[in-house]
Amino acid sequence: MNDTNTQTATGEHLLLIRGTHWNSGLSPAELQRIMTDFYGWVEGLQSKSILRGAQPLMEEGKLVSGAQSLVTDGVFAESKEAIAGYFLLSVASTDEAVKLAQACPILAHGAQIEVRPIADLCRPMADVKANNTTNS
Repeated sequence: MNDTNTQTATGEHLLLIRGTHWNSGLSPAELQRIMTDFYGWVEGLQSKSILRGAQPLMEEGKLVSGAQSLVTDGVFAESKEAIAGYFLLSVASTDEAVKLAQACPILAHGAQIEVRPIADLCRPMADVKANNTTNS
């Protein structure tokens, strides 16, 4: 198997917010302050015209897996790894996306942000195209 990534970055990055219960144990006043700071962070992304989309996710869902397309209830709400929402940013470099993510106020309270570049194609299709180019 070829370990060289055949994908090409598109100049956009997805920030996946992990942790759905980072706010447990906060007083109402603390939560209000943090959420005010959080929405200030979001407005900063908007003012730079780099925010392409953002949505929170419900804590429940379904997980589809296997050749038989088995559907089970997701156990997302109980997991600190659960994805709470996402932000789609139009920034070309991962370093820039990471720097923006590091400014998010909820990180200090246990949330995590996974930063992923958006690819032009999924890895398997990019591999197919690369194979067709080298075998032509």
